[in-house]
Amino acid sequence: MAAANQGRKTSVPLETVNIGMVGLGFGAEFIPIHQNHPRANVLAICRRNEKELHETGDRFGIERRYTSFDDLLADPAIHAVHINSPIPDHGWMSLRALDAGKHVMCTVPMAKTVEECRQIVEKVHETGLKYMMAETVVYSREFLFVKEMYQRGDFGKLQHLAASHPQDMDGWPDYWKDMIPMHYATHVVSPCLGLVNGLAESVSCFGSGTVREEIARRSGSRFAVESCHIKIKDSDLVAHIWRCLYDVARQYRESFDVYGSKMSFEWTLSEGQPHLLHTAKKPEPEIAAPVQVPDYAHLLPDSIRRFTQPQEIQDAEHLSFLQGGGHGGSHPHLVHEFISALVEDRDPWPNAMQSANWTCVGILAHESALRGGEPRALPEFTVQPLSRLQPSQA
Repeated sequence: MAAANQGRKTSVPLETVNIGMVGLGFGAEFIPIHQNHPRANVLAICRRNEKELHETGDRFGIERRYTSFDDLLADPAIHAVHINSPIPDHGWMSLRALDAGKHVMCTVPMAKTVEECRQIVEKVHETGLKYMMAETVVYSREFLFVKEMYQRGDFGKLQHLAASHPQDMDGWPDYWKDMIPMHYATHVVSPCLGLVNGLAESVSCFGSGTVREEIARRSGSRFAVESCHIKIKDSDLVAHIWRCLYDVARQYRESFDVYGSKMSFEWTLSEGQPHLLHTAKKPEPEIAAPVQVPDYAHLLPDSIRRFTQPQEIQDAEHLSFLQGGGHGGSHPHLVHEFISALVEDRDPWPNAMQSANWTCVGILAHESALRGGEPRALPEFTVQPLSRLQPSQA
């Protein structure tokens, strides 16, 4: 899954990666994975709440503790930061960490604006540091299963890709009321683009329905649902994705569907039920059949394989697990990819440019919806490396 190095400089491969963990709510889930990875070391943690900072430090035996992000970045022994802060902090924290000479792994999305995404891509290009957006879906067991089928040619010719992410955000932190559905779209964008290792070229999106007045006022958007088509660059494929955050009666679902000429994969309609494989040219009653998706822990070092399993979740009551089903066992795969990229001195997957492309799809989709579905082209810095662009294009 590695991409070609996109920076002008190269960094020195690391024998052991000293990690600074930033954000210790959901982020604490990753601490024991890093600690058990053979090439990683959680050197320091950072949280604004001092009481909770020390509780986490005591729990995991971590001595270096910071309430200030800038103080953590000033620690010369830290090679990389893993950011799990609230969404509004992703952009500026990533930029500040890169400025401080740290590699960055950041939870989704990359940033809230196209401009912040541009700045991160440019900073990675200038410094040769590594950036990885920690998108769970493309390391879930379902994605790895479908990717394996695709690489074997089981689907035949791919004809269409689709993904959905309905989620009821009532009860989540209050800042979610300021969010627009497509501004948190990477969970549906990433499997469609990631499967074919493609990039979005343009988007067209429509808004549907109306959220309650409080949400409309705070978010600046009245749409209950946003539905988007993505034109994939250098391909005849178009993907369809949709998102909602409030006021839609639907069980949590983080799905993707793949339709091919020989076989198709469809995500289950309700939680706890098996996914389906459709096989062409069988008798009609036999076309659809349930499929059990295997785990992919065998792709990981022995010491972190157990972390694909639900019993290793640190806080099973966190809403991201109550609704998200454990993120498909993706967490140790994310850690392993990031650490491996630093040890091997290569770009992680997704790298900064890909992460920007996946994030900007949602940002520009909302702009399209505000213009009645008017197509919006992805910026050049998200579709080809900066080294190939003229200054006027970047």
